[in-house]
Amino acid sequence: MGKVVGVGGVFFKSKDRDALGKWYQETLGFNIDPSYGGSHFLQSDAPQKACTVWGPFKADTDYFEPSTKDFMLNFIVDDIHQCLKQVETAGGQLVGEPCEDDMGIFAWFMDPEGNKIELWQVK
Repeated sequence: MGKVVGVGGVFFKSKDRDALGKWYQETLGFNIDPSYGGSHFLQSDAPQKACTVWGPFKADTDYFEPSTKDFMLNFIVDDIHQCLKQVETAGGQLVGEPCEDDMGIFAWFMDPEGNKIELWQVK
């Protein structure tokens, strides 16, 4: 039987693909490829304990709030506190306070298009 071995991409519609890509490039260092407006991340560049999570939430979850979108993205970062400073400086809205558990440190923000983004610094 064939099986899925990872997530190959996250794709979504954007009001202004180029502006959103530029914001992520300037704010969090994304390497935007102009041929498709996106970026890629090699698994070999991720911290050793990093993983990709596939996690459907119940329809009535409030975890994605204050976003009204039906999805939330999670990005692995190398320095969560520095990333949060960059996001705030670039006009992103921080959501709640960072929290830490056995997996690492987590924090959240809203991007310019109202997408809730979760940042994860792996322990």
